Parts: sequence; structure tokens; C-alpha cells
Amino acid sequence: MTESKRGGSAGGAFSEDNFEKRGSNSGLPNAHYRERKGKRQLGAPRFAALDLGTNNCRLLIAAPRGRDLRIVDAFSRIVRLGEGVSRTGLLSDVAMERAISALKACRVKIDRRAVTHMRCIATQACRGASNGAAFLECVQAETGLEFEIISTEEEARLAVAGCSELIDNEASAGLIFDIGGGSTELSWVQRHAKNAVVEAVAWTSLPFGVVSLSEKWDGRSLGGATYKAIVEEVRGEISKIGDPAGIKSFFRDGRAHLLGTSGTVTSIAGVHLGLKRYRRDKVDGLWLSSDQTRDVSENLRKMSFAERAEEPCIGEDRADLVVCGCAILEALLLEWPTDRIRVADRGLREGILVDLSREARKERRRRQPLKS
Repeated sequence: MTESKRGGSAGGAFSEDNFEKRGSNSGLPNAHYRERKGKRQLGAPRFAALDLGTNNCRLLIAAPRGRDLRIVDAFSRIVRLGEGVSRTGLLSDVAMERAISALKACRVKIDRRAVTHMRCIATQACRGASNGAAFLECVQAETGLEFEIISTEEEARLAVAGCSELIDNEASAGLIFDIGGGSTELSWVQRHAKNAVVEAVAWTSLPFGVVSLSEKWDGRSLGGATYKAIVEEVRGEISKIGDPAGIKSFFRDGRAHLLGTSGTVTSIAGVHLGLKRYRRDKVDGLWLSSDQTRDVSENLRKMSFAERAEEPCIGEDRADLVVCGCAILEALLLEWPTDRIRVADRGLREGILVDLSREARKERRRRQPLKS
């Protein structure tokens, strides 16, 4: 289970052009792109990170800008690939069709942007479904996209790589959480000295997320008693983990905070801000107090499904999922108390892009002729 300036910058290594919005395994390009990459040795590289999760299919394409990365294109679509997997153990035909449709759209963007380095990952839905690997073989046949089912450890590592720069520079430690559709990844990080790099010191994966909990508890309508039962169930699982990194004292002393990278926490942020449409530039890096988070969560719980669906930062596709995500976050706050949470609209894909960029720099250094 366990492997062992206040605020910081919300911009960091990633900058964006105008486009439609809403670590150890470096990720070599798909075989389909090796020939193209060879032809473009002298040109600027383009990186693509494609994440096929339990609920979403998301793509980011980036180009280097100095040692930073400039996002040049993006795609996100709710596909609910993991719908029903918690009951049947199988990816359904309709869910697979939705995912393949989204992946074909991603492939068009990848080709149009002349991507040279790419990594495609699949997470809990394909890990947990007995037909997950067979489905990805069909994906490769239909789209040419070669996916790998990553481990929970690799999923946690990528999330940390993608958003750890948002840990407060004055904080001694933090807990990064990624509430997914079928699993929830937790990574404890620590800064050993002022201005030192944040390092992951422990991680774990919980075998539930917003889709699986919503299917179990009927997320369309959750009364107060049911919501409390979900919180207590999730809290019990978190409590079993204990303090794997030995850093809980930092939370008690106010020297640590939570950092969330998921649809749940970005939705809470958007609702808190009263956004008429989702704005990544307003949400990414935002600080919320625990009281603000709880107020939004309780308001969302009290709403009807239709009312949540009308919220611009939630919509109909998430209206039955978001309250279960709020329950997971509440359980985290009870076990790892802090008065502030930072919101990250970044994570796995950004972690992949960091890896791909490093790999490209290594390739360039290897190609450089030795000085005599």
C-alpha cells in the first residue's frame, strides 16, 4: 500500500495558447509515431498526453517554450467508460463505443498537430474490467492509438509530477488527492528544507471513486443521512492507512495543506466562484478554506439532480457524481484536517508531458556530436 512564498505559482511550467478547454516511466512514443519522429529530427517536438479514465477521456498537446511547455491543443469528453464495472466487472458495449468515438476525435487533433512524442494511459476502468485489455486492442485497431494500463503507483506518481509545484512554498508537507471515477489516489509529499523540491514520501490508492460510489448509493439523490454514511464509510478506509509518511503532525500544526486534482475539486471551485462557464485560469491554483469547501458541498447535496445539472461548472454528465466526490473530500478533511485546500486543474496529463519533455531533451543531447 505504501511506498515509502505563500501560495506558490499557479502558472509554473505550463502556459496556454487559446484553445477550447473543458517520473520513472518516461513514456516512449507509440510505434505509429516513430517514423514521423525520425522525419522531424530537426523540427520542434510536439508532445501529447492522452488519459482514458473511468469517467473522462482527456488529451493535452504541448510544444516546448524554452524549458517550459506551451499547451497548443486540448480535448475533454465525459465517456463513462467505467459505467457498471463495479457491478458486472465488464466494460459495456455502449461505454466502449462512447470511448472510441472520443478517441477518434483525439486522433484527429494528434495528427493535425504533428505530434512527435506521445503517451496514452488507461486507469481504473481498464484495470478493473476483465475485458479492459481486449478493449484497448480494439482501440489500437480502430484508431492506431497504443494504450498502456498503468499501475496505481504510476498514476499517483504522474499526478504528483503534474501538480506538486502548487504546494505552498511555506508548507512543510501536503496531501495530494486525485478523486477519480473508479479509484482515489493519495500522495503524501514533504519539503525537507525551505525552497527545496517537494518529494513524494508515501502513496496509496483507494478502490472507489465518484462513479463506483454513485452507482452504489444512487448519486442522483442523496439525503443527509445517506451522505453521512458515505463519508463514514470512506473515512473508515482512509483511517486504516494511518500515517504512512509520519507527517500528520504538520497538519495538526498548520504546516501542511491538501491539494486536489480532480473534477470534484475543480467543480467545487467553479461553483464557489459563481462562474457562468468554467474557466481554468480562474480555478487552477485557487485557494479554498475548508469551510468554503464544506458550504459548497452541502449546498450541492441539498440540490436536486436537475438543479445540479443547471450549474455551469457541473452539468448533467456530472450531476449524479459530484456529491459522492464531495463525500470523499469531506472524509479526507476529517482524517487529515487543514483549514485550506488548493485546487489544481492539472495532474496526470501534465505529469506525462513533463516526462515526455525530459525524454526529448535527453534524445537531443544524445544526438549532439561530441566536442573534440
